[in-house]
Amino acid sequence: MSAIHGAGTAHGVGSRLGWAAVDSWTMTRRELARWARQPVQVVVGLVFPVMMLLMFGYLIGGGRGVAGDFRAYLVPGMLTMTMAFGLEATMLAVTQDLDKGVVDRFRSMPMNSGAVLVGRSIADMLQSAVGLTVMIAVGYAIGWRTHEGFASFLGAVGLLLLLRFAMLWVGIHLAMVAGRPELVQAVQILVWPLGFLSNAIATPESMPSWLGAVVEWNPMSATAGAVRDLFGNPGAGGGSWAATHAELLAVAWPVALIAVFSPLAVKRFRDLSR
Repeated sequence: MSAIHGAGTAHGVGSRLGWAAVDSWTMTRRELARWARQPVQVVVGLVFPVMMLLMFGYLIGGGRGVAGDFRAYLVPGMLTMTMAFGLEATMLAVTQDLDKGVVDRFRSMPMNSGAVLVGRSIADMLQSAVGLTVMIAVGYAIGWRTHEGFASFLGAVGLLLLLRFAMLWVGIHLAMVAGRPELVQAVQILVWPLGFLSNAIATPESMPSWLGAVVEWNPMSATAGAVRDLFGNPGAGGGSWAATHAELLAVAWPVALIAVFSPLAVKRFRDLSR
């Protein structure tokens, strides 16, 4: 390995950081190449959140406790749910690589060991950014609007991607614990109730008091509440500490999840070959 990296030095990549960046970009390109090989999976991943938005906006309805246009309340909530549910796509991709022995083959190569996780992270975040763009475009198409300026808009998008980044590391860790694609379904059973146990679709004030208190402290509720404020859309209301400090919690929750699950994921990845 040192000989190979030594040869690389002659070509101008001479530091370990440089090799890590090159290896990470190679793994990122591998993940992006999947988009061309599996276009149906990519399209389904983009279309499903749009279907959810349209169903809740036009067919199923909802908005208990929401004053004004329900779609103005719903779109930020659905954007949040889309970012959180990206956990499933991350888990499925990682477990498929583990199940097929792809990760073991990469680990046997003369490459930076963290490049696999970095490449996975970059590719998933790029796909999430595309999905978020599609959802925002659909939101505008059905009449949703923002009202607080471009800086606030970028702040809201940043919080949404921060939540996705946190869920990405949760997904990587859980995938390596699960080990097999079929076990992802067990996680899906837990993720969906957690998503609906938030203020994405209905306000906590419209729920029983004990349930509303739980909902207000859901990380997804914090992000949904914060992006509604930044977009200038109607909020969930309420005078609780969690409701009035949604933007703080929208940063604190993801940072806490990243701080816990990224070291666990890295450690689990290193332990795979032991």
